[in-house]
Amino acid sequence: MLRTENLSRPWLEPVSIRLPEGRIGVVMGRSGSGKTLLARAIVDLDPNEGEVWWKDVRRSAVSAPEWRRMVGYVPAESGWWADRVGEHFDGGGGDVPALLEAVAMPADALEWPVSRLSSGERQRLALARALARRPEVLILDEPTSALDEATKESVEALLLRKREEGMTLLVITHDPGQAERLGDLFWRIEKGRVEAVS
Repeated sequence: MLRTENLSRPWLEPVSIRLPEGRIGVVMGRSGSGKTLLARAIVDLDPNEGEVWWKDVRRSAVSAPEWRRMVGYVPAESGWWADRVGEHFDGGGGDVPALLEAVAMPADALEWPVSRLSSGERQRLALARALARRPEVLILDEPTSALDEATKESVEALLLRKREEGMTLLVITHDPGQAERLGDLFWRIEKGRVEAVS
């Protein structure tokens, strides 16, 4: 289970949530309501208070890199630090060709310069890159916001397959249809306050 206890930071009230292993949790809310702040607090990218557990591992008991190997994060706008796409897929061990196919990208995309990527291509490749690292939990911030409907369906199908394989996912989305298609558990955030939705 992914569990937070009184997790907080500026503009985010204390949050205690439970997301069972192998399930998809969905967080919804208006722009600026605190969804990204919550995601970044869980993966410990910003100063925060409280505690987070994955299974029996307490976040504060392990190093940040070790925590982020278990609990991965794909932000709404991904970072790219090298010139070529393939330089960002560094020994994660995942089946990269299969992941590229699953996100509707050609195998030779690894040879592309990052500068040629569209917003949607960056979004799909960032997801493939994160999955190649084989996290046990993956937090996704608006994972299909730049995609057309057909490509969105491919990405959603991939996420559902990952759930079937036992991965735990927390998806932030503005799309009620996507929430319904993917979600097992639901939370709404408003002005930094998180509440469960039945």
